[in-house]
Amino acid sequence: MLRIKKLDIFIAKQFGLLFLGTFFICQFVLMMQFLWRYVDELIGKGLSLEVLAQFFWYMGLMLMPQAFPLAILLSSLITFGNLGESSELTAIKAAGISLMQAMRSLIVIVCMIACCSFYFQNVIGPDANKSFSQLLLSMKQKSPELEIPEGIFYDGIPGCNLYVQKKEVGTGMLYGVMIYRMNGSYEDAAIILADSGKLQSTAEKKHLLLTLYSGEWFENMQSQDIAGSASVPYRRETFGTKQIVLDFDGGFNMADVAGISADARSKSIGKIMHDLDSIRHFNDSVGHSFYNDAKRTAFSMPAVGRADSLRAVAEARSDTMNIDSVYLRLSPEDRQRAVKAALNSVQMYASELDMKGDYMKGLNRNVRTHQIEAIGKVTLALSCVIFFFIGAPLGAIIRKGGLGVPVIISVLVFIVYFIFENSGMKMARDGVWTVWFGKLISTAVLTPLAVFFTYKANNDSVVFNFDIYRSIFCSLLGIRQKRHVYRKEVIINDPDYAADAAMLEKITLDITEYSRCHNLLHAPNPISVFFREGDDRRIREISVELEAVIEDLSNTRDKVILTELNRYPIMATHAHTRPFRNKWLNATVGILLPLGVFFYLRMLRFRLRLLRDLRVVRAANDALVARIAEMGNGNAGRH
Repeated sequence: MLRIKKLDIFIAKQFGLLFLGTFFICQFVLMMQFLWRYVDELIGKGLSLEVLAQFFWYMGLMLMPQAFPLAILLSSLITFGNLGESSELTAIKAAGISLMQAMRSLIVIVCMIACCSFYFQNVIGPDANKSFSQLLLSMKQKSPELEIPEGIFYDGIPGCNLYVQKKEVGTGMLYGVMIYRMNGSYEDAAIILADSGKLQSTAEKKHLLLTLYSGEWFENMQSQDIAGSASVPYRRETFGTKQIVLDFDGGFNMADVAGISADARSKSIGKIMHDLDSIRHFNDSVGHSFYNDAKRTAFSMPAVGRADSLRAVAEARSDTMNIDSVYLRLSPEDRQRAVKAALNSVQMYASELDMKGDYMKGLNRNVRTHQIEAIGKVTLALSCVIFFFIGAPLGAIIRKGGLGVPVIISVLVFIVYFIFENSGMKMARDGVWTVWFGKLISTAVLTPLAVFFTYKANNDSVVFNFDIYRSIFCSLLGIRQKRHVYRKEVIINDPDYAADAAMLEKITLDITEYSRCHNLLHAPNPISVFFREGDDRRIREISVELEAVIEDLSNTRDKVILTELNRYPIMATHAHTRPFRNKWLNATVGILLPLGVFFYLRMLRFRLRLLRDLRVVRAANDALVARIAEMGNGNAGRH
C-alpha cells in the first residue's frame, strides 16, 4: 500500500516552491526571446491594452510547454543541491533511505507535469496558436501605414523605396512623402514627391492604395520607345491628387483563417493523423497527374505500325544503318531549326520538371511538418521526465544550492538539448534525415545521461571529482605530480627514526642494485613491450617501501625532514615497461602503428624520468639519514 511520508511532503514542498519560481522565470525569458520577433508589429501601432493583453496571453499559452522542462531541470537541481549542501541528504541516506526513495514523490509530480504539458500541446496549444496567428494578422492589417517608419527610407514594398517625413497615427496621414520607384530597370526610375498622402489596404488585402496630394512625378524616358523621337530625356507631371496601387506581398502575406487552420501547429495529434491521410492521398494524386502528363508530353511514343516497327528493327540491326544520315540530308537552315526546336523543347521540359519538383518538395515538406509536430508533442512532454532525472541526481552529486552553479549547469544542459532538438528538427523538415531520427535525437542523447547520473547518484559514486580526472590526464601525458607533505597540527605517534633510517639505507642499496641490473638508458625490444607479458615488480616494491617510510616520517615536527620529504618524486612504477597492464590491449596498440609509436616513445620518456627519480631518491635518502643521525646525536648530547 502506498503511504505518503513526511519526507515526501517535505521534499515536495521544497520542489514545489522552487518550481513555481523557476517556471515564471523561464516563462518570462522565453516570452522576451519570442517577443523580439514581433516587436516591430507592436511598436507604433496604437494598439489598445486589450489587444496587447490578448497578444501576451496567447504567447504565454504557446510557450508554457517549453518552459516546463527547463523549470523542472533548474528546480530539481536546486532542490537536491540545497539538501546536499545543508547535509540533509546525508541524514536521509544515513536513515537507510535511498535517493530513489527520496525522489518518489517528485517523480509522481513530474509525471503529472509531463501530462499537463502534453495536454497543453494537444488541446490548448493549437487553439492558442490559431488565435495568436489571427491576432497577429489583424494587427498587421489594422494600420498598414504604421509599418512605415519616419525619417528613413522604407524598402518593404517591392519595386520602390518610400520616405515619410512625418505621420499621424490618429488620421493615418503621411506628410513629406518621397517615392523612388523602379518600373523596369535603373534607366526607368521614377521619383514622386508629394506634400501629403494616405496609405490604405484594398478590399482583398493583397495590395496597398496610396493616395497622394499636391505633388510632382519625375520619370526617366531613355529606355522607352518614345524617347527615340522625343527631345526630352524624361517627363514631368504635376498633380493635385493621384492614386497608386502597390503590391505588398512581402510583408503582407494575407493568408486567410483557413490557411492558418491548415498549419500543423494549429492541430491536435488526432487532427494531424486524420489530415495526414488526406494530405498523402492528395500528394499521390498530384504525383500520378504529373506522371501522366509526362507520358503524354516528354515521354510520349508516336504510333507506329507493325510493318514500320519490323523494318526499323531490321535497319537498326544492319551495319549500314546510320542514324545521323537523316540529319545530314537536311539543309543547313533546316538543321538549325531542328536543333533550335529540340533545344527549346528540352529547356521547356527541364523548366517544367523543376517547377513540378519544387511543388512536390513543398507537398512532402507539409507531410514532414505534420509528422514533426505530432512527434514533438510527445517528446517535449517526455523531456520533462528526462530533465528531472538529470537535474535531481546532479544536485545530489554537486551538493550546491542557490542560483549559482545550478543555473550554469542548467543552461549548459539546455543548450545541448536545444542544439540537438533544433538541428534534428531542421534536418527532418528538409528531408535530410528521417522524421523519427531527427525528432528523437535529442531524447536519445539525453536519456543515457539521465540514466548515468541517476545511477551514479544512487550509488554515491564520484562523478565530478576533478582531481581524479586530472590525475588520469597527467598520467596519460606523463605530467609529473608534485608531493605535498605538511606539518600536522596533532601527532598521535612520533616516527620511528631509527627504523626509518635503516629502511632508507636499505632502499638506497636496492636502488643501486636495480640501476646496475637494469639499464634504463637502453631502449627495450618493441616485440617484448607490446606482445609479451612482464612487469617491473622490483621497482614497485621499492616504491611501496619508500611510501611507507614517507608516511611514517610525515608525523615529524622537524622542518628539515618535512622539506626533504617534499623532494621525493612520485614515481611511476609501470609506465616505463609497457603502455597497459592488459596483454591484449598492448597487442592492439602495437598493431596500430601510429598509436604504438606514440606509446613506445612515451615509455622511453618514462624510463628516463625513472632514472632521474632514482637519483633524486638516493640523494634525499642520504640527506634524511644524515639528518636523523644528527638528531640522534643531539638528543644523546642533551641526555
